[in-house]
Amino acid sequence: MLDTSAETAPDRRPGIILCVYETDDQTSGWLNDAVIAAWTLPGARLLLVGPDEPAVLARRISDDLRMMECRAVLLVGRTRRSDGFRVQMRAENPTVSGGTKLSSTGPAMARATAPVSEMVRALNEAGLGADATSESEDDAGSSLLYRILTGLPDDADAPAVALLRAPLSMEPDRLQRGVHVAAGAIARHLSPLPRERAI
Repeated sequence: MLDTSAETAPDRRPGIILCVYETDDQTSGWLNDAVIAAWTLPGARLLLVGPDEPAVLARRISDDLRMMECRAVLLVGRTRRSDGFRVQMRAENPTVSGGTKLSSTGPAMARATAPVSEMVRALNEAGLGADATSESEDDAGSSLLYRILTGLPDDADAPAVALLRAPLSMEPDRLQRGVHVAAGAIARHLSPLPRERAI
């Protein structure tokens, strides 16, 4: 006899939002539902979002983070400043058309809340080559990272948010592996959902 109660039990693993934000990035085709369904993460699950415009994605991701089952965000984009993976540790208040800042009242800079050093270590131990950088790149990724970070609740239980960049020349299987390793490093720092937070 099948255990129907086990089949219908809510998934109490915390969710990590995985977002390829650029609409013209082939990565969104390489990181699809079929690919991530085959991945195993330590005590967490991945939820795909994007691609779309930064303002649209920021609103959607911020709304998802208000549901307590979503505990982390891994943004995935590109870099033209490295031959390996880069984990961006902060985002500056970006300028928009006309040279004005995105937010006239927001902080000049926002720091990533994910375990950056652990992500870099895991990528390097996997032979994938990675470093961390405080340097923002003037693109949609930095804008999206800033919007999400400045929209987080101001408390100790803030979700983990990171931006992982890969060079444009990186082959699909290496990029997929890097995203999997980085997501795993984040997952190892997430606590199981309390019963009242279960989906």
